[in-house]
Amino acid sequence: MSENIYLQDFKVNLATRQRLNGHKPLVVWFTGLSGSGKSTVANELEKVLFENKVHTYTLDGDNIRLGINKGLSFSPEDRKENLRRVGEIAKLMVDAGLVCIAAFVSPLNADREALKEIIGREYFMEVFVDTPIAVCEERDVKGLYAKARRGEIKDFTGVNAPFESPENPDITLDTSIESLKESVEKVIELVNKKIKL
Repeated sequence: MSENIYLQDFKVNLATRQRLNGHKPLVVWFTGLSGSGKSTVANELEKVLFENKVHTYTLDGDNIRLGINKGLSFSPEDRKENLRRVGEIAKLMVDAGLVCIAAFVSPLNADREALKEIIGREYFMEVFVDTPIAVCEERDVKGLYAKARRGEIKDFTGVNAPFESPENPDITLDTSIESLKESVEKVIELVNKKIKL
């Protein structure tokens, strides 16, 4: 880091934003295979929180790659950088006093541990969407599994790249046996406990 960069201290800070918002900040991090239901649950979760006057913002893997991370590939190195950048964005969202909902495959334990360090473990809630790969592949909402099976996509998680299940997630969901309502209710119960002032 350059010697000429200094951390600026502002009068409006996390504590003052938290008081204004009426709740604590939190990052609700959804991890799981493509097609597991991460974005679907995240989207509904934000809707419910928003309707209950909680200040939110959702970061989604595809949306981020259409903007700030559009120059990154899916190589292991670029995936790591993709998540590092998202972690830094989520950290800013925490400082803004928001409940940040993040939906990313984020397949490696080491990368998720790094995210917890960047964001702050006290603000990180890990949701493992543990939907069986057979169900994810059957859904194949984006046609990605079919492309990966034909060899058109390399480094596709679950087909030709690994997914490491979280060792101790805060919540585990399985959208193959739970309704969307049931999944959201499980998550919202814990979110409400964590953000209560």
